[in-house]
Amino acid sequence: NINTSKQARFYGIPLNKKGYYKERFKDFLSKRYRFSVFDLSEAQLEKNLVKFKKTSFDYINGYTSAIVQFAKYLKQKNIILKRFCPTLKACIVTSEMLFKEDKLLLEASLGIPVINEYGAAELGLIAFENNQNEWLVNTEDLYVEILNEKNQILPYGEEGRVVVTSLYNQAHPFIRYDLGDIGKLSKESTVHKPILESLVGRTNDIVNLPSGKKAAGLTFYYVTKTIIEDDGNVKEFIIEQLKLDTFKISYVSDYELSNEKLAEIKGSISKYLEPNLRVIFERKTILERSNRGKLKQFKSYL
Repeated sequence: NINTSKQARFYGIPLNKKGYYKERFKDFLSKRYRFSVFDLSEAQLEKNLVKFKKTSFDYINGYTSAIVQFAKYLKQKNIILKRFCPTLKACIVTSEMLFKEDKLLLEASLGIPVINEYGAAELGLIAFENNQNEWLVNTEDLYVEILNEKNQILPYGEEGRVVVTSLYNQAHPFIRYDLGDIGKLSKESTVHKPILESLVGRTNDIVNLPSGKKAAGLTFYYVTKTIIEDDGNVKEFIIEQLKLDTFKISYVSDYELSNEKLAEIKGSISKYLEPNLRVIFERKTILERSNRGKLKQFKSYL
């Protein structure tokens, strides 16, 4: 039972004194222990592991990127978390994109099933992954539609804007609330069983190029990810579009990327997007997160 089980929580927390202690008190009442998502250094991840050894957590819940970093640390140390915390039963990730490779990493390093959740602060749970790896839409109190740019409903299998209607709060219902996400419902969906097939990112996460071509920012991120993280050196990275022809990749790693690796990444970007783009690389000790602790994987300043 999620409502009564002991939760290991990887979420942001207000940094002001009043907000901080308010959240800590809520965590105490809800049987949650909140791990920092702002400090993902090896020293802090070691402390996280010690806490898991001493606490009988039932499940993990939180931001995808923070839990993935913890899983990478566990893999590096050749540790399966379930062996140190045998009470763990599942991991629920939310708020950020979960890539297939990261899900496999989580399952291997944590030693428990990983469940992908899609929700919004205003609406609560929108979709939840079942045992068949399907994102089942919450039809208890929500109605999800996929719309095109003219606000017309798209058929199952076509990609568009995700909008949600919720009549739960009769005093202030949400009618076709635009989440700012792009996704599609599966062709296997029915009225009684809508299935969310995919989310490809935010409506403002679009790459615009000098040729006029456009691409999904998170798809671009994924193409880069398959190369930049293939040897385990790079822990995490973000991509920013500074100008129409200029991108910046900021990364955290054990050592500097080699010239060969930089050339490989640039070649992949030229192939996926278009040639003659300028790519700037910057190695950092830590990546900037939002005030809630989320990692914005792609951002355009255009």
